[in-house]
Amino acid sequence: MQQNIVDKVKNNPKYVELVRSRSLWGWTLSLLVMIIYYGFILVVAFNKELLAQPLYEGTIITVGIPVGVAVIVASFLLTGLYVWRANSKFDDLTKQIKQEIK
Repeated sequence: MQQNIVDKVKNNPKYVELVRSRSLWGWTLSLLVMIIYYGFILVVAFNKELLAQPLYEGTIITVGIPVGVAVIVASFLLTGLYVWRANSKFDDLTKQIKQEIK
């Protein structure tokens, strides 16, 4: 009986859409996070002087500090974007699939 339910779910077009959409969002956002993090690390590795410049004349705060904060904030925002999408579209599709299987 359980295999019958699994087969119904796997053959449901909404399930296929859910898996495809969730995978696409997950991979896209993961790629964006990797580009942001690795880009920051590459700048640190190959152009330290850029991040070591003072933010403005007479300060000890360097350009690297707001850039580092931006990397962290971007990660939170991208995570929030995924959660928002998951709580809206992905959860709706899951509910629809459950209703169709009953």
